[in-house]
Amino acid sequence: MARKERAPFTDHDENGTLTDFDVDLGREIAKKLGVKTEFIETKWDGMIAGLDAKCFDAVMNDVSINAERKAKYNFSDLYIVSRAVLIVKDNNQDITKLADLKGKKAGQSLDENLNQIAKDNGATIVQVDGFNQAIDLLLSGRIDATVNDKLSYLDFKTRRPVAPIKVVDETDRGSTSAVLMNKNNNELRDAINKALTDMKKDGTYLTISKKYFGTDVSK
Repeated sequence: MARKERAPFTDHDENGTLTDFDVDLGREIAKKLGVKTEFIETKWDGMIAGLDAKCFDAVMNDVSINAERKAKYNFSDLYIVSRAVLIVKDNNQDITKLADLKGKKAGQSLDENLNQIAKDNGATIVQVDGFNQAIDLLLSGRIDATVNDKLSYLDFKTRRPVAPIKVVDETDRGSTSAVLMNKNNNELRDAINKALTDMKKDGTYLTISKKYFGTDVSK
């Protein structure tokens, strides 16, 4: 199974051991399938190329489901849903919805979708390198808000529950992610789907989800 380091989905702990949400979930899926999982670390482009070359059987790294990929590959049932959220300091009373961003400074990375949401609502964009820098600028008062990924926020609050930030609005539609496989691998797809269904029924999925995000991220 291919994976790329990308916390909180895949990462290494202080001992260099693979960890985080997708890794734990992948190991549990393998256990239910009665097989041993081998994680192969590679760059994102290498993941897709390696799957095409059948160097591995699946890619599991918060892979978004979209029409282009569905035309060429098999996806499992979704196991992640994430929406864009509007984050402000917890004492901010002026911004309560996305429309309140008009004329405000929003810290945004180069992610086109999140950036566009902030622009569409009239924000002045302050470019940042990623989620953590956006939060640092928010806490220091150098920006008023950030439109960011809900899962990144949940992971941050799990690690730093007393950080003085809050979510005040979120988009209705979210992106969905699943296990990516070659198009003709229906047997593996069906087996993974059964494993995911069983994990949701027996509470295993919820336990792993709460460990990293504090809630069920499949809804």
